[in-house]
Amino acid sequence: MFSIENKYPTSVDFSSPFSIGIHPWFINKNKIEEELLLIEQSLQNKNCFALGECGLDKIIEADFKLQQEVFRKQVKLSEKHNKPLIIHCVKAFQEIIEIQKETKPKQIWILHGFNKNLQVAESLIKNGIILSIGVAIIKNEKLQKAVSEIPLDKLFLETDDSEVTIQEVYKKVANIKRLEVEELQQIIKQNFRNIFRV
Repeated sequence: MFSIENKYPTSVDFSSPFSIGIHPWFINKNKIEEELLLIEQSLQNKNCFALGECGLDKIIEADFKLQQEVFRKQVKLSEKHNKPLIIHCVKAFQEIIEIQKETKPKQIWILHGFNKNLQVAESLIKNGIILSIGVAIIKNEKLQKAVSEIPLDKLFLETDDSEVTIQEVYKKVANIKRLEVEELQQIIKQNFRNIFRV
């Protein structure tokens, strides 16, 4: 099973496949430029598969305008280094879509930990954003309904820091999609290859 570990500008171990970015929770306005430089160096590492997590979060105290500014700078780096973008988004889907329309990125954007309804899912997919689904799928009925309608080539599966195993996530999604787990694994593996060019 392919997996990518999320790293931060201060991380030191890059020996396995990773993504790196300034997460909105950890924006330090005095260190933004320094951290962007560290990210840019790491993006050139052969084990770096994506830029992220980065994004927008309306329920944290960090200034929202500053979050948008830092996000846009990372979009630029993602484009410059041809790396897909992994997005953290809380209550800011409209703003993510607006920035996407405005910047017209060539790189794929992947929304991490998607757990909303079908309407939000369709709006993101229509704008070229892939959805990564995690443990919320086990109990969230609105998400289950959304996943039943989402095209398989627009999906990734993840566990993040949860106790739930990736096998349980696969089992649930396979059940919703009326597929064998092995079939679903092959499809997700192919999505991974297509997007991360491996």
